[in-house]
Amino acid sequence: MICIEDLNLKAMQRQFGRKIADLGFADFVGKLKYMAGKTGSAVVEVDRFYPSSQLCSSCGYQNKEIKNLKIREWICPQCGIQHNRDKNAAMNIKAEGERIFLAS
Repeated sequence: MICIEDLNLKAMQRQFGRKIADLGFADFVGKLKYMAGKTGSAVVEVDRFYPSSQLCSSCGYQNKEIKNLKIREWICPQCGIQHNRDKNAAMNIKAEGERIFLAS
């Protein structure tokens, strides 16, 4: 199973410009789904509004102050675990993807 975030690429392109279009993320996702289908794997897309970087992957606390993209690391005020923004978001996307997959 592969879990990815359903990104709004058109909005990102308006905000960040041509750089996003050059990355070819939509093409990559299409190829990923095709190859996953050929190998019997599943690609699960997590909703773009899921607060993956705001949730503590340890205790589930939602820290709304983390919306600022300049904050790369944070400490959960509830359980005290230190998080790297990207690693924490990846763990939350994986967990949510598994939940979606099992629910379907």
